[in-house]
Amino acid sequence: MEKKKFNMADRLRSFKYAGRGIARLIGREHNAWIHCAAAVCVVIAGFLFRLSGLEWVAVVLCIGAVLAAEGFNSAIEALCDRVSPEYDEAIKHAKDLAAGAVLIFAIMSVVVGLLIFIPKILSLFA
Repeated sequence: MEKKKFNMADRLRSFKYAGRGIARLIGREHNAWIHCAAAVCVVIAGFLFRLSGLEWVAVVLCIGAVLAAEGFNSAIEALCDRVSPEYDEAIKHAKDLAAGAVLIFAIMSVVVGLLIFIPKILSLFA
């Protein structure tokens, strides 16, 4: 494969394509809508409970990780459906693994959220 020279216009164009991917993820993927709704709720709660800088870092990383995982999962599913529209056990396996990865990130994010928010909620009753 021939190596292309660095070109700023190509790099800027790649951001356009990435932006399109984010818009497609948020605009068309139903599970991404659920993640975005949860993210909005967590961000509002973060402002209400005045999260520290490090708590915000954890929250933002979790939100980004779950959405990125959902993007990878959606891309894998779309590619699998294109390559093999009929049922195939190997395709099912790949799609299940990708969906499982999103679930792992989502569960991890819930645990992080509980570690951050439960003490703050409990302090309201102390």
